[in-house]
Amino acid sequence: MNTVAADVEPTEQAAPSAPSLRGFLGLALGSAGVVYGDIGTSPLYAFKESISHVGRVGGRLAQADVIGVVSLMLWTLMVIVTLKYVAILMRFDNRGEGGTLSLMALVQKAGGRAAGAILIIGMIGAGMFFGDAILTPAVSVLSAVEGLEVVKGLSGRIDPFVPLIALVLLIALFTVQKRGAGGVGRWFGPICVVWFATIAVLGLAALARAPQVLGALNPLPGMALLAHHPRIAPAVLGSVFLTVTGAEALYADMGHFGRKPIQWTWVALVFPCLIANYLGQGALVLADPSAVDNPFFRLAPDWFQLPLVGLATAATVIASQAVISGAFSMTQQAVQLGLLPRLTLKVTSEAHIGQIYAPQINWILMLGVAALVLGFRSSDALANAYGVSVVGAMITSSVLAVVAIHRLKARPIWQAIVAFSPFLLVEGAFLAANLAKVVHGGYVPLLIAAGVILLMWTWMRGIRRVLKAEQSDLRLADVLPMLTQRPPLKARGAAVFLTADPGSVPAALMHNLKHNQVLHEQVVLLTVKVASRPRVPDAERVEVHDLAPGFKAMTLSFGFMETPNVAKGMTLARAKGLKFDIMRTSFFLSRRTLLPRRSGGLGHILDVLFVFLTRNAVRTADFFQIPPSRVVELGAQVAF
Repeated sequence: MNTVAADVEPTEQAAPSAPSLRGFLGLALGSAGVVYGDIGTSPLYAFKESISHVGRVGGRLAQADVIGVVSLMLWTLMVIVTLKYVAILMRFDNRGEGGTLSLMALVQKAGGRAAGAILIIGMIGAGMFFGDAILTPAVSVLSAVEGLEVVKGLSGRIDPFVPLIALVLLIALFTVQKRGAGGVGRWFGPICVVWFATIAVLGLAALARAPQVLGALNPLPGMALLAHHPRIAPAVLGSVFLTVTGAEALYADMGHFGRKPIQWTWVALVFPCLIANYLGQGALVLADPSAVDNPFFRLAPDWFQLPLVGLATAATVIASQAVISGAFSMTQQAVQLGLLPRLTLKVTSEAHIGQIYAPQINWILMLGVAALVLGFRSSDALANAYGVSVVGAMITSSVLAVVAIHRLKARPIWQAIVAFSPFLLVEGAFLAANLAKVVHGGYVPLLIAAGVILLMWTWMRGIRRVLKAEQSDLRLADVLPMLTQRPPLKARGAAVFLTADPGSVPAALMHNLKHNQVLHEQVVLLTVKVASRPRVPDAERVEVHDLAPGFKAMTLSFGFMETPNVAKGMTLARAKGLKFDIMRTSFFLSRRTLLPRRSGGLGHILDVLFVFLTRNAVRTADFFQIPPSRVVELGAQVAF
């Protein structure tokens, strides 16, 4: 039984001490791989897709159009990444954690109305993230492997095998997920630093061929391009948006690396290297229009193209690993916040917080990625599907940020809207542009997001109905005096009964009394709560209250980034005066058999889906890490 509750007034914790210079550089190096892997590999396909919409005159691309495309790309990076995420949104952290669900929990903790709307916005953002998590590995790795098509000696012969090579690499990546990212993770940062340095050098070397491309540093050429070509403006914007895919990772991974290392890595390394490469690709196309078929790999001299393909493949695998790990973390948050059923979550590293493995999600992602690679077979085709879910996730974070400014900064709502209106307008324009992609493959991430949202809605709706159906009319305040005045037979040891409602009598307790007619010497009514903060310190994890002689109420609180461990949490109760031996304690759990009441219609379909999710959820004892030998399950039928 998973109960979700938010602590109203969490105790403030001391701010962590600032890391040393060496520690800071280590975090910055790590963020170069994990945080910026996705956005850092966008040069592989973003400029190629964007420039493909610009027509040629007399066999050549117009100089103003090429400069205009590069200008749009650079200023998209400036406005969305530098200003929105790095400068503003990263200031809204939930005890150091970021991301859509973390921001949702932070806003909900602040109180106020429209809690349902905020929850729906958070669900949409999470659904869009999962759509992005399936598309990113497919388009990234495919675009890297396609570099083989321009390598002399391989061009033409290797083309039919590119999807197969990409698929083998991706299957291998998902297969090793159960081993955790810790072993190879130490190489992510250094490899990505080499990647960023390489793309910067390639870009700067090409600048000498057409230095006039530096005019793209001015935003006016980009605006002029859209004004002069209104018919192709939506298509150009839809492709330009590919430059910022992965920007959500800056915010989502803030808890792993900290705000300052991520911000400084962007300003000092990633942003300058991306600027240099995009300018270089623009200069190359101005000097040699034939390079438009794959301008990124055409930047490299012939002798370096094959090594560049290898480096690009490594960088895209790292980008894929980052988004897969992000999907695992998002799943953990969703499960803990009660948005998804209990799933298997395995900690892969005791030394690094947040490194987990979700096997069900891993194999679902792998099947989805394999289907995309085999179905689209090229990064050009996949680019039509890419971007819709990303801009959707960005808009949800902007809307939540408006609410956060209003509630957390105590600003009038109109001021909050005005403050974020430039970002909402820009993202709204990109959303409109990306909607044109829906019929050409953009429906894929929307269907994925809709499926995830449906699962979340069904689970939350079903849980509410089941808890309402299970709610006992017997209140503890009425039953405890009866049990103390006329006590049943006593069994030695302690019994723990899990309950979602601390004020009512647990169903397992009543079944035990009815069928066994005994109570243990010590009875603990345990409620597990999920706080609206990422982690709960051990000093605040346990609350114990005396109810009556032999009866105690215990509450265990866990953060939404933690894996609940009831057995370990209960050992902390000894400091609160609760004396017990875990190996002489029985945990009584209710095992539900759900019986939907509806006879037809959409409601019945959702009820059947909820029953399916319940039957395939992880057992309560396993999820809460209760020793299997100490568990007693009592069955009960619940009509909901």
